Amino acid sequence: MRHLIDPLDFSVEETGRILDLADRIAADPKAYGSVCAGRKLATLFYEPSTRTRLSFEAAMLNLGGSVLGFATADSSSAAKGESVADTIRVISGYADICAMRHPKEGAPLRAARYSGIPVINAGDGGHQHPTQTLTDLMTIRRRKGSLGGLTIGLCGDLKFGRTVHSLIKSLARYEGVRFLLISPEELRVPEYVIQEVLRPNGIPFEEVTSLEESMPRLDILYMTRVQRERFFNEEDYIRLKDTYILTPEKMKLARPDMAVLHPLPRVNEITLEVDDDPRAAYFEQAQNGVYVRMALIMTLLGLEKEER
Repeated sequence: MRHLIDPLDFSVEETGRILDLADRIAADPKAYGSVCAGRKLATLFYEPSTRTRLSFEAAMLNLGGSVLGFATADSSSAAKGESVADTIRVISGYADICAMRHPKEGAPLRAARYSGIPVINAGDGGHQHPTQTLTDLMTIRRRKGSLGGLTIGLCGDLKFGRTVHSLIKSLARYEGVRFLLISPEELRVPEYVIQEVLRPNGIPFEEVTSLEESMPRLDILYMTRVQRERFFNEEDYIRLKDTYILTPEKMKLARPDMAVLHPLPRVNEITLEVDDDPRAAYFEQAQNGVYVRMALIMTLLGLEKEER
């Protein structure tokens, strides 16, 4: 039995096979409509979510399976003090696979240690978000043809952005990748990402503050929102929330084939006018999330072997 807790839990080759399967699903979703008949997915979301929770549910329903779970900690026995370990022991008797989002870093890892079913980390605090990373990789690969030899600009909240941390860890395994880390001083990427991921792997990176100066150099621009829920005081959030706003004027500085990604939800960091630009890939990215999670569920349940 395998889990997905960290984006590096799958090798580059295994990641490629998941993305290949996701591509096949995207080409003919109805062909997979009964793959998970009789299987159940438990969605244990201790933190608010729209896209991630609903895309997991859509993925399982699209595969012919069923879904059970809760959408907030208040509606679970966690409100009574039940531990993650006890919850997953119980859920293991109700479902075949589990997707968990939790505000505490490491909670899905702890769940996996006590689980009798595969556990998928659907986001733990400001730490990791591996299924979003698979979604990002699928979108980048479909837009650019490969995952190597790219200059990736990561812009906004690089300190608390778990999607950013996961994406850096995963892309660092591909040859010729370079990063421009675009953020205010207060929201720079955590030092552990630099010391444990970028420097040991010899990955070229620059920490910069100007989005405008970075635009002409980028193959991918990954925008993020400044996350109000991660701040300890309102004043810092208000001061930093509008630091970077992507507009059509700034898009004019970019290459014709650059792609703009965003894990969503957005607040105002990408103006609505940018949505009409063919380089805007974030709604396509959200749709890819369903295909990726379908492929992941099949893989962790061992059903992709039947599909090959």
